[in-house]
Amino acid sequence: MNNIKTERTLKTRNNIRNTVIYTFLAIWALIVLFPFYWMLITSFKSYGSYDSEWMSLIPLTPTFDNYKEAFSAVPLGGYFANTLIFTLATTAIMLIVTVLAAYAFARLEFKGKNLVFTLFLALMMIPSELVVITNFVTVTNLDWRNTFFGLIFPSVTSVFYIYLLKENFAQVPDELYYAAKVDGTSDIKYLFKVMIPICKPTIVTVTILKVIECWNSYVWPRLITDDQAYYLVSNGIQEIRENGFGRDNIPAMMAAVVVISVPLIVLFIVFRKKIMAGVSRGGMKG
Repeated sequence: MNNIKTERTLKTRNNIRNTVIYTFLAIWALIVLFPFYWMLITSFKSYGSYDSEWMSLIPLTPTFDNYKEAFSAVPLGGYFANTLIFTLATTAIMLIVTVLAAYAFARLEFKGKNLVFTLFLALMMIPSELVVITNFVTVTNLDWRNTFFGLIFPSVTSVFYIYLLKENFAQVPDELYYAAKVDGTSDIKYLFKVMIPICKPTIVTVTILKVIECWNSYVWPRLITDDQAYYLVSNGIQEIRENGFGRDNIPAMMAAVVVISVPLIVLFIVFRKKIMAGVSRGGMKG
């Protein structure tokens, strides 16, 4: 009898605890998602009715004119094309550099490897803002300002991604590598035939995170480009605000932001499980 009461008490406590936790998470989710919802509904409000409807959670007179204006006031389509080129090229080169570097640190043996890797990790302690001036001077001396070369090459490597992938490569049993070497398999062939397929979730995660990083890139593109022909969507927002439809047209600004944000939101929703699985797997050892 006492055991039954104890089980009921524990079950009641667990139910209460779970209710409190999920209630808190639901409230927190609403707080986090509300700005996105407000952005979306504002994009469907007309410029004339925004002041009177700004507190309304549902647009009373929805309109798509803001989206038409977002593409007509400035070359938003061109910004998308530039961002797509920048994102695809940067991500592709970064993957090549990251995979090869991670494989070298995880599997190959060379003199001073541990020291080099330690110094490499130390670079993570340096804020990226400290190297902006050096990169700017270098790109300017190479006459790469207002070019895709200047946009792309300073962003083609990442210490964190190399570390994440290196830890994932290190989890692959050494026996597979020794067996492959006995069969006469080269390191490059072993990398592409064994390591990459096994570590595909982490590679997919790195790819998606890099795409998001490139799409949201603002400081460096803003610094290195002053030609509208090379603007990305992130710094194109400022151009939209200054020379497009003005600072007061909030609904049109929200429409432009929605258009720019949708690709990343869809990308994250589609690949969210792979992102979580890849990060978790890359962080486990043994």
